[in-house]
Amino acid sequence: MTEGLHHAHKRKRIHQKKELYPHPNKWKRILDKIIYIVGIMGPIMTIPQVLRIWIEKNAAGVTIITWFSWLIIGIFWLTYGIVHKEKPIILVYSSWIIIHTLVVIGASMYGGSLF
Repeated sequence: MTEGLHHAHKRKRIHQKKELYPHPNKWKRILDKIIYIVGIMGPIMTIPQVLRIWIEKNAAGVTIITWFSWLIIGIFWLTYGIVHKEKPIILVYSSWIIIHTLVVIGASMYGGSLF
């Protein structure tokens, strides 16, 4: 996950060196658009986990400390994205923070293990 974000930040540094944006290279322009789709798909693919916890009220096999750690990491990435005005990072980690929060709360309520 972080390798893609490194690419996004690297792209911004290149842009600050006066590279044209949108980029004249067709493939880079496509990648600039696809990154939003990819960023949205990650949290969407985690929705079944959230539904299992909240609808079935079953958090068996969910480790609270792991999901809480991902939540904290997401908060730092969101802060980074806001400070650097990186829309893909802001979009992705806002979504992840919502998902992680739902999992942590649900696992705490419905029997997820601490470790």
